[in-house]
Amino acid sequence: MNIPANLLYTKDHEWIRVEGNTGFIGVTDFAQGELGDIVFIEIETVGETLGIEEVFGTIEAVKTVSDLFMPVSGEILELNPALEETPDVVNKDPYGKGWMVKIKITDPAELKSLLTAEDYKALL
Repeated sequence: MNIPANLLYTKDHEWIRVEGNTGFIGVTDFAQGELGDIVFIEIETVGETLGIEEVFGTIEAVKTVSDLFMPVSGEILELNPALEETPDVVNKDPYGKGWMVKIKITDPAELKSLLTAEDYKALL
């Protein structure tokens, strides 16, 4: 299982890649594997500021629908445009082309509450 060391993780299986005060958020390789074939991603929170662990959207697979949770507080700046036409990119490349939202991090101190790659491996 792929768990990149340069990312931070949540217990709910989201990841965040931090670039300055910007974050890119997606779901982990483990999460996409558990969900199965992803058929639809609904995110209608662009422009909103959400708190840590608030729902920013949903991810729908053939078998189930799951909420997507914010790893840290932030303003949702952008939705990955590829998800509308090809939501299965999350299955193929969850840490690269399968990112979901780009946010402006509003409370960088919250990053300390997230899991490192080693912590996330131990959780699994």
